[in-house]
Amino acid sequence: MRPIIKFLAFSSVILVTMVATAGQQADPRAEVLSWRYHQHPDFFRIVLDLEKIREYYSAELTSPERFYLDIFQAKLKPGLHGTSVQINSPSVKALRLAQKNPSTVRLTLELVPGAKKGERIFYLKEPTRLVVDIYSTKPAAISGGDEISSEKPPQPPVPSSSGYSLVRQLGLGVKRIVLDPGHGGKDPGCLSPSGLKEKDVALDLAKRLKTILETKGNFEVFLTRETDINLPLEKRTAFANEKGADLFISIHLNASPRKNRTGVETFYLNFSPDPAVNELAARENASSTKNIRDMKLIVDKIIKNSKYQESRDLAEKIHRNLLQHLTKNYGPRQDLGVKGGPFWVLIGSEMPAILVEASHLSNAKEEAALKTDSYREAVATGLFHGIMEYVKSLGKG
Repeated sequence: MRPIIKFLAFSSVILVTMVATAGQQADPRAEVLSWRYHQHPDFFRIVLDLEKIREYYSAELTSPERFYLDIFQAKLKPGLHGTSVQINSPSVKALRLAQKNPSTVRLTLELVPGAKKGERIFYLKEPTRLVVDIYSTKPAAISGGDEISSEKPPQPPVPSSSGYSLVRQLGLGVKRIVLDPGHGGKDPGCLSPSGLKEKDVALDLAKRLKTILETKGNFEVFLTRETDINLPLEKRTAFANEKGADLFISIHLNASPRKNRTGVETFYLNFSPDPAVNELAARENASSTKNIRDMKLIVDKIIKNSKYQESRDLAEKIHRNLLQHLTKNYGPRQDLGVKGGPFWVLIGSEMPAILVEASHLSNAKEEAALKTDSYREAVATGLFHGIMEYVKSLGKG
């Protein structure tokens, strides 16, 4: 729609000029140029050729079962709107491509009931393509559409919320991980009503996660502490730096005066205006050996934190996967969010570093769960899923 220009006294020549200029503004939409599909042995693939990378959103619908993908700030090449194709695939019955509204293109997949196992969506460049892979619970029996390749392509990097970070631009991956069990020794951390100590649970969780990462992920994993010893906060990231770690993950358990508070809370290094975050940081940083005269140096390190974006992306993926895994297996719990915070244990790291508060020792239900092997294994598994999502987003793994 052309803007309505309100004015008191402009000549007709100026008005005509302004309207003409408005009509010449560049179309911000990326054009979807073509599309194709193919049944691979392990998945059904749809490829959309676009002029530029654009944000997208996907979801599933029921009655009948459908999967749709909306591409924002996009338009279809003339002739593509309303294209519909019947498919004989183990997971997909039909495909439809339409201009949902002037700025959104929608791809709709009519699914075989109960056959969809999962999906993977990613961009490839040169030329720009948006790829949708649908995984089925049934084996593939046919091949249809345009042949793409029977070989699995290299995993493409996926932009984070802030775009293609330097880590992604350089094609870097993750091989070595340092896990930091919170507290230890004379510092017990939080205590549950029945006397369960944060330091003990955190160490057990770290050991479980180490085993999963080594056996299922083939990573090289180190713990900042393997026994109940006291370890200064500043030595934890120093240990990770010495080991040449690619990721640093500090594992903690939460506590709150509100006994009904549950859930997961995850942090990356930054300043925070949130009083609750600063209160938690003060509690976690209480064992620091630094003095007030060190404040300028500490603040400078936080300001110069070059891993801010990557740490936030890692925190978001671990937080989401851990929360989803616990909710799926143990019922609803609060999503306390991903936040920046001035935590000593994250300062000075030379790699993406996060602190995760995996559950609440102050909540009776979560405390009881934390006493069981099954729940602790679920926490470790949720953390593993988050790490793997992050690694795969780099185009690795």
